[in-house]
Amino acid sequence: MSRRSIFSKENTFWAFLGQVIDADGGCKEVVRKLQSYASVKGGRISSSTTASYCTARKKLDQQSLTSIFQHTAVLGDKSTQTGLLYNRRVIVVDGTGLSMPDTHENQEAWPQSSLQKPVCGFPSARVCACFSMESGSLLSYEIGNKKNHELPLLRKQWKTFKAGDIFLGDKGFCSYYDTAKLKEKGVDSVITLARRKPVGKSKCLKFLGPNDLLIKWDRPKYTPQLSYSRETMAELPKELTLRQIRVVVDNPGFRTKEFHIVTTLLDSVRYLSDEIASLYLKRWDVELFFRDIKITMGMDILRCQTPELIRKELVMHFIAYNCIRRLMYEAAEKADLPVRKLSFKGILQAIRSWSPQINREELSRVEMNKLLNDLHEALADSPLKQRPGRSEPRCRKRRPKAYQLLTKPRHKMNQITHRDNYVAKALN
Repeated sequence: MSRRSIFSKENTFWAFLGQVIDADGGCKEVVRKLQSYASVKGGRISSSTTASYCTARKKLDQQSLTSIFQHTAVLGDKSTQTGLLYNRRVIVVDGTGLSMPDTHENQEAWPQSSLQKPVCGFPSARVCACFSMESGSLLSYEIGNKKNHELPLLRKQWKTFKAGDIFLGDKGFCSYYDTAKLKEKGVDSVITLARRKPVGKSKCLKFLGPNDLLIKWDRPKYTPQLSYSRETMAELPKELTLRQIRVVVDNPGFRTKEFHIVTTLLDSVRYLSDEIASLYLKRWDVELFFRDIKITMGMDILRCQTPELIRKELVMHFIAYNCIRRLMYEAAEKADLPVRKLSFKGILQAIRSWSPQINREELSRVEMNKLLNDLHEALADSPLKQRPGRSEPRCRKRRPKAYQLLTKPRHKMNQITHRDNYVAKALN
């Protein structure tokens, strides 16, 4: 096996995918696996350096990787047979931040916080993503820097929504413009009220029930700070008719005691206020989806040195995530369990342990099917306990090491340390 064939596009893609799934996640481990693969095939073992592998990753086409991701998104989306609210697909949207190596190229694309001194921080990117609420699959995403608000990133993903969908978002997505535009596409919204005062009972259009009002929003005045033109604002309807639902939180330990939901689901008989409130409370699942990708899969701190490879590393994580979510759905379907009762971390651990057996080329079709069936049974063997309303303080028991913080460039910190050590020795 030649050096050219060992780093073919196909091998490089699968090696890259295995890298984001592995617990270590380093390039050196990938090279070791490629060396063992070449040895089994009877070929010449390649060099132990990671240069050739990194060069091969650069040659992977970004558009091809994006197409593969879109295929996994469609595959995961098709796994959803029923919606959460009258068989309607619910798409939950949220954003998160990512860190990466401190290189000049990364700083140019995703600059660090202005509160940090130069070369004392790390580049920071912001990702806004759309998830299927039921299956957990990632449908689309956009990446920006710390200056990008989540709303403009969401607008680039409007093609993800289809007529009949329900958009679920927090107060960061409370916008007259976006609510009106999504309604034009036949998409209803369920969001938290923000930047507007709740409408009182005396000023509502209709009293629908306890804590449930039919209200009207007037089109806001145009300001230059908006991200769209005056002409675009003028095309919006002069008013929107919405429902405002007041939700009282009585769970002990929760900071929020009450909040208001605004929605375009106006039929109070078909869409009960309690059902809408229950749907919104499930929005917390998107935080768990991001936790699965960032913490469990290790995407919280990316590894690549250039923006080009950062984008490829990002999409490879999303491809792997959707594949795992698809496997979770298959296991849950066979065990007749809800997908949310399966552990994402447990599935990932099982994939790492079972993949060497499944990837053996000498396996027959019967043996492969038996392995997959046993894998599905093992995945559904220990369902998660459901603890609704659970409250845990965000506190860490493990203390960090008492190292000083890097508040100056490293070469200056080294000079200060050497000077302090010299003074200490002189005094002794």
